[in-house]
Amino acid sequence: MEKYKKASKHIAVLAFPFGTHAAPLLSIIRRLSEASPASMFSFLCTERSNSSTFPKGHQKHDSIKPFNVWDGLPEGYTHCLKRNPHEPVDYFLKAVPQNFKDAVEALVAETGRPIDCLITDAFYYFGADIADELKVPWVALWTASPRALFSHAETEFFRRHVGINDPLDKPLDFLQGFASIRVADLPDGVVRGNFDASVPVLLNKMGLTLPRAAAVAANSYEDLDNAVVNMLKSRYKRFLNVGPSNLMSSSPFDDRHGCLDWLERHQPLSVVYISFGSVITPPPHEIEALTQVLEESNFPFLWSFRGDVEKQLPPGFPKRTSSKGKLVPWAPQQKILEHPSVGVFVSHGGWNSILESISGGVPMVFRPFFGDQKLNTRTVEAIWGFGLGLEGGTLTKEAITNALNFILSTEEGKKMRQKVGVQKELAYKAVQPNGSSIENFKTLVGVITCHHYLP
Repeated sequence: MEKYKKASKHIAVLAFPFGTHAAPLLSIIRRLSEASPASMFSFLCTERSNSSTFPKGHQKHDSIKPFNVWDGLPEGYTHCLKRNPHEPVDYFLKAVPQNFKDAVEALVAETGRPIDCLITDAFYYFGADIADELKVPWVALWTASPRALFSHAETEFFRRHVGINDPLDKPLDFLQGFASIRVADLPDGVVRGNFDASVPVLLNKMGLTLPRAAAVAANSYEDLDNAVVNMLKSRYKRFLNVGPSNLMSSSPFDDRHGCLDWLERHQPLSVVYISFGSVITPPPHEIEALTQVLEESNFPFLWSFRGDVEKQLPPGFPKRTSSKGKLVPWAPQQKILEHPSVGVFVSHGGWNSILESISGGVPMVFRPFFGDQKLNTRTVEAIWGFGLGLEGGTLTKEAITNALNFILSTEEGKKMRQKVGVQKELAYKAVQPNGSSIENFKTLVGVITCHHYLP
């Protein structure tokens, strides 16, 4: 623990272990460690999450050290497909914040170094109280879109304006920048769904507590959703867009399945790239509809399929489509979306995927599932204009066919590509020297390395 004794600052990082939270949080922490090389960062998360985020043989950062916290699971608990996937989340949320308080206390004892700054996933509203107890600044990192953050930050406001029986297609025209958003597009737990479920309760508390943060940093950039960004800036001490993170890191990519070589053999703007993220696989009947479209159409496709090809895809599908399609269990998504042969991205609408599609200048087709994905879908389609939600919201033969033809074969599709191209230029501009995200990041570094308590 000699490095802790020599460090100028000891910064504790509390990560959320589910979905795609820990990895983008670590990406920002790596940037902070490079900007403040004399600081030590202790990354606290569950053992299961840390083993994935810091795999054996991973690129080590001497100034970032993972520490495990209790996951809240009963002794002997096993993860299996038959279990409710939300069960580990519920157990974990019952264990917070005490598991983190215990871990921080143990961390200080083990390293012999008190905490100088607390950085948490923005979900962790209790970071405010822990930071106050430690008399250190609290910085919250939001890994989704600014619009999703605003929806949770203003939950009480939305509930006052939207009645329980209001139609789902009612526009939210009582709020600047939300006239094209409907009740149905808001994340579950804001104005509908089970308000008492663990995650909606967590997010509602987050919205009420974030104004206490010394800074709220987000993985976005100033010129994307500017009206919403300005509203957030008026609510927080410092709201700092420091992304897109995918344009700020230069980590080596893995193309073990030869995706880029395969793309080289196809015409510009012709390939359909498909990925529904690392958490969700669409239901069987939707998978069947998608495979039928891919098999019957002339579009070449590259599909990053996280499921079991033998069990979840129609028998013989990979072989029958091998002349025009490629199925892989993992793909270097950012590099794929930057390739000139890719014409459209079929996605679940996760925020990281949207930022990567913007960075590649690729229009999108969405099949959202949960969380902020419906809101992201509607925002890209109705406000930014470079993507399409599927008709009916699910994967059907007609909906998929219509969406792919629209983007790849019509003048309107070309206009979408131009619109996402404009955002691509703005995203790259934000991460250039003196760009808005670079300047915001400098401010963030100043907050975490300051030598006095920021209340």
